[in-house]
Amino acid sequence: MAIRTVVWGENIHETTNEIVRGIYPEGMHTTIANALNTDPSISATTATLQEPEHGLSEARLTETDVLTWWGHKDHGAVSDVVVERVAKRVWEGMGLLVLHSGHFSKIFKRLMGTPCTLKWREAGERERLWTINQRHPIAAGIGEHFELENEEMYGEQFSVPEPLETVFISWFQGGEVFRSGLTWRRGAGNIFYFRPGHETYPTYHDANVQKVLINGVKWAYNPEGSLTGITDAPNVPVEKALEPIVERGPRLHQAGEAGYR
Repeated sequence: MAIRTVVWGENIHETTNEIVRGIYPEGMHTTIANALNTDPSISATTATLQEPEHGLSEARLTETDVLTWWGHKDHGAVSDVVVERVAKRVWEGMGLLVLHSGHFSKIFKRLMGTPCTLKWREAGERERLWTINQRHPIAAGIGEHFELENEEMYGEQFSVPEPLETVFISWFQGGEVFRSGLTWRRGAGNIFYFRPGHETYPTYHDANVQKVLINGVKWAYNPEGSLTGITDAPNVPVEKALEPIVERGPRLHQAGEAGYR
């Protein structure tokens, strides 16, 4: 069965900015989904901020193997209820790709537990992405490096937790460098952050970028299925202990009663 992927897009700049609309007339989310769908092992659909529940209902997320996330102008408009819903699915095993300015999204900061801040400059400078982990599945088919002629600069320090793996590092014309392809695991879910993707440049039309996204979806996919009990915190009765025990002290909770959260 194909990897069921939802491409989430904020979809604001594409409808309000003439330059962005000219590059992505159907929205960045549609361009990304179309690229993913060129691989027969992926079945990608889209969702946007403007849809009810941002297109991410419980039912839809239950049927999602991998979610990609691009946001920029209005991170705060994303419902906290939906953020917690997405986080729960990641903990259960849904893969997550966070793209470019999604580093400031509520869901990324929720899962990282850090400010996720960085340096930046919007000058259309050349970005050279170096593949420093060439045997990683996300780098499959990507050479030693590739270039994007025009991109927004992101520079260190990138205030995220130490990653599980670093796949790409970027160099910019102005001299800054940035860890531009990082992985983590949260619960049973695989997370990949990929830096390129400023909306005023045709980054998501680039063949190398599209290849990385396809590879990223395949890497983030968890074929073991959902670990639905990961958020449970059961109160185990004395009589169900693995070894016989006798209750010896006072307690706050009755048998079977939920704990404090």
